[in-house]
Amino acid sequence: MTDDLFVKLEAQIRSGQLPPGSRLPTQKEIAEAENVSRTVVREAVARLTAQGLAVSRQGSGMYVADTAEYRAFQITKDELHELADIVKLLEMRLGVETEMAGLAAARRTTADIGAIQDALQAMRDLRGDPVAAAKADTAFHLAIARATQNDYYARFVEFLGLRLVPPRNLYLRDQPEEAHQAYAEKVHGEHEAILDAIVRMDPTRAREAARHHMQESLTRHSMLSAAARGKGR
Repeated sequence: MTDDLFVKLEAQIRSGQLPPGSRLPTQKEIAEAENVSRTVVREAVARLTAQGLAVSRQGSGMYVADTAEYRAFQITKDELHELADIVKLLEMRLGVETEMAGLAAARRTTADIGAIQDALQAMRDLRGDPVAAAKADTAFHLAIARATQNDYYARFVEFLGLRLVPPRNLYLRDQPEEAHQAYAEKVHGEHEAILDAIVRMDPTRAREAARHHMQESLTRHSMLSAAARGKGR
């Protein structure tokens, strides 16, 4: 019920029905109008506040934030439970990762190379643990983002965090250990190709290697998503 109320209040704010600077109805008024408990109202309003849509003015109540019309980009954990949503994220990453690798190849420092190599080695050392390997994979992409010398790339990758890399146990699920090892080796090879191009300061090859890596991941998860949809029919 909290989700439904949040969506309704958010829609009222986005549509201008509750314009920036306007006072929100009291919790009691909302609870009575929507026939929900005050707990539900408190949770929904708290979520509005967390997303920067509402602000509290001491002694005066809750107001729609003046900046409510500027919506912050978000991808929540709850949105990435389904394979179809992961595919959407991979589609977005395809373009970002490609250009990121190209810039990293053009601008990387010796320290950047060391950080990328360390993350890649950690992936190999942790290949027996899908979750730990995913963390190391994220560190690999973050090191590349920092090598661009563009803080926005690094901030974007940090924002995505572990959402950036789906653990392979989601893709492989009940597959035998041999399949996990083969997958880990394939991904390692794709990462090595990206690293080699960055080391050689070859932006064209770096873009090609990053695009290939992302396209492979996108293809794998798209096929699995299609299979899952087929089973659900």
